[in-house]
Amino acid sequence: MVQRIDHLGIAVRSLEDSIPYYEKALGLKCEHIEEVPSQKVRTAFFHVGETHLELLEPTSPESPIAKFLEKNPHGGVHHVAFATDNIDAQLAQAKDAGCQLIHEKPFEGAANKLVAFLHPKSTQGVLTEFCAPLETPH
Repeated sequence: MVQRIDHLGIAVRSLEDSIPYYEKALGLKCEHIEEVPSQKVRTAFFHVGETHLELLEPTSPESPIAKFLEKNPHGGVHHVAFATDNIDAQLAQAKDAGCQLIHEKPFEGAANKLVAFLHPKSTQGVLTEFCAPLETPH
């Protein structure tokens, strides 16, 4: 089940404008940048201990991140992601506990992972993501 916090998703308007803060002010190194067409975002990852920071830049006005930035013009923490060893069982447990699933089935997200989200209206206001490596049975 939940093993650890995998990453914190942070909405930004521009990766190019945001990456220097994390590298210069915090001394972190951007590991990689990738586009996730299914979510209409570009992401940049930073390793911090056992957790990652995932910067999320919208690539379309229809992106969930673009909509978040409309309500939060300065950006900020968008979601918390928990690593799990069985994403389907984790979704079932959350649903049984009364959580509203945004995704009934996991899908391929960034960093070679299966992901699925829970609606913040049912999770104490925190957009919650479950993630598992693609090669792990789900």
